[in-house]
Amino acid sequence: MSESSLGNTPNGSVEVIADGRKTIIGIAGAITAAVLVLLLPSPANLPPEAQRLGAIFLAAIILWATEALPIAVTALLVIVLQPLLRVAELDAAFNAFVSPVFFFVLAMFCIAAAVTNAGLDRRFAYWLLARAGTDSRRVVTALIVGTAATSMVISDVPACAIFMSIGLGVMSRLNLEPGKSAIGKAIMVGIPIGSLIGGVTTPAGSSVNILGLHFIEEFGNVTVSFVEWMAIGIPMSVGLVPIACWAILRSFPPEIPTIGDASVIERERAELGPMSAPERKTVTLLSIMMVLWIAGSWIEFLDVLTVGLGGAIVMFFPGIRLLTWKQAERATGWDTMLMIGGVTSLGTASVTTGLATWLVGLALGGVASWHIILVLLAISAFTVVIHLALPIGPVVNAVVIPPIALLAINAGVNPALYALPVAFTASCAFLLPLDAVALLTYSRGYYRMHEMLTPGVLVSAAWVIWMTAIMLVVGPLLGFV
Repeated sequence: MSESSLGNTPNGSVEVIADGRKTIIGIAGAITAAVLVLLLPSPANLPPEAQRLGAIFLAAIILWATEALPIAVTALLVIVLQPLLRVAELDAAFNAFVSPVFFFVLAMFCIAAAVTNAGLDRRFAYWLLARAGTDSRRVVTALIVGTAATSMVISDVPACAIFMSIGLGVMSRLNLEPGKSAIGKAIMVGIPIGSLIGGVTTPAGSSVNILGLHFIEEFGNVTVSFVEWMAIGIPMSVGLVPIACWAILRSFPPEIPTIGDASVIERERAELGPMSAPERKTVTLLSIMMVLWIAGSWIEFLDVLTVGLGGAIVMFFPGIRLLTWKQAERATGWDTMLMIGGVTSLGTASVTTGLATWLVGLALGGVASWHIILVLLAISAFTVVIHLALPIGPVVNAVVIPPIALLAINAGVNPALYALPVAFTASCAFLLPLDAVALLTYSRGYYRMHEMLTPGVLVSAAWVIWMTAIMLVVGPLLGFV
């Protein structure tokens, strides 16, 4: 439908007016907040350029949260504002923008596209559902577990989108009413939670992970390997997925004991036929990449970016041809790519201007003297709560990791011990559907915003406790303590 025809319909007119109001309110709010920060008296120990950066940060967060401007446009805006407000030279702002993370995220979009094009996603989903049978609780569990498993190797949003389409198919066959069906709520709340939990299993599971590792290396001067991340990520996801399934089914008990006819799933699975050549090639390539990522813990040049980007490039080779560039272009979230660049630039500027040091002194200044258990609990809990104000995982990493790394250095502690809980917990966005992953299913109308809170609080509390326990046990084994 064209824009002109949309504008001639009542619903189209309402949507355009609503979008226009949202844009005006968001931009006005961002400008007002930035001006207020600039006009406030400078706090003690906060350099003037850090205060100006704080104004840019706050404006960007408001624009990203309200989507008053396209996400990519806001990312470019923060680059332009840095030299205009004398926060950083333009070259310095752009140097931080184009980081290794930028290219790794591009590689992950290509890998996700290859998995989807080959049909591996649907084969895996139908295999899981066939194992679950018709028991409604087992079907909900299978969708959550399947999303978590898929999200280990492809990014959170594609994994969530894949299983959301499967879940919608299940609910459509049952004629479940959006907003009223408990099964619908369980599936649509469970899929994004499963995606976010599974995404922390490996660094490749989310761009948030890679950005976290980048900040830890840049500001903590500590390199965390693929295997070291997995040593924490595997127990995190293995421990939290069952808790998530329990919390969701406890919050939304299915109103019917069985779901449809198992033969329908079996028939759809049979229609897929045997594994195709593209599927076999994709599985082989992903397996090789995983082996190389693990080997990179001992072979220096096999770092996460080199293997990820190399694997994505091989997908275009003659004889393999898992992707065309046109397909890769369509599958790539360019808005996400540019936002990652903008966030990285802001994070770098927060350290060079002194804003990061001031923030950590303000929020967690006395924490360093606490017992290590309380410190880790406080850091993880702080990251969960700040997600309500900063609903975007990369922004959470940019705001919290640099000052936390500095806090650890000043306390004589390995920065990885304090910063890794932040890098992991930046994906813990379960309280309200404000993160991009949860918004995918929320937009379908099967649950209200507040209905995510009950299971979200349970899973978030378990996350904070489990994160702390794993760091206390695994941290010393990895030399972080």
